Amino acid sequence: MRLFLIRHARPDVTDGICYGRTDLPVRPEEHRTVLTQLMQALPRRVPIFSSPLKRCSELAALLVEPLGSKAVIHDTRLAEMDFGAWEMRAWTDIPRAEIDAWAAGLHSYRPGGGESVLGVAYRVRQLLNELQAQQPDSVIVVCHAGTIRVLLACLSHSTLMDVARAAAQVPHSIGYGELIALDC
Repeated sequence: MRLFLIRHARPDVTDGICYGRTDLPVRPEEHRTVLTQLMQALPRRVPIFSSPLKRCSELAALLVEPLGSKAVIHDTRLAEMDFGAWEMRAWTDIPRAEIDAWAAGLHSYRPGGGESVLGVAYRVRQLLNELQAQQPDSVIVVCHAGTIRVLLACLSHSTLMDVARAAAQVPHSIGYGELIALDC
């Protein structure tokens, strides 16, 4: 199976704000820019899976017609990590002790009382296993940088703990609208 992983376009939020599960909008011009960059690289008539959050689902919906695909398949397992009480707070306003606690246990700590990377790994691995069992030739997945890091870790690590550790240790370097194509 060939996976085409797409990170959503830049959401309409101030830099320096912690957001994960918050359902943020994206300006139409941001979607247009990403679509222009993606169209030549994507396969036609393949399933499109998406996080249900607007910043992903809107982009996925815009891909359907030009790619000749069927309706988008929304799956909550593709949502970004839930940062709990940290959501929509400036990173500089989150107490240093909480940030340090997260850094000390990246894979298992629940920032803001939300979700751990291990929790994300569990749900993402579950979805990946289902996709691999269906054996499609190709799949487009529109989701989030955190979800993409976990998906990539799933392909190279066997246990959930190893997936979570690997995903948590990878620096955040996936750009808005970035496409990562890989075989699995």
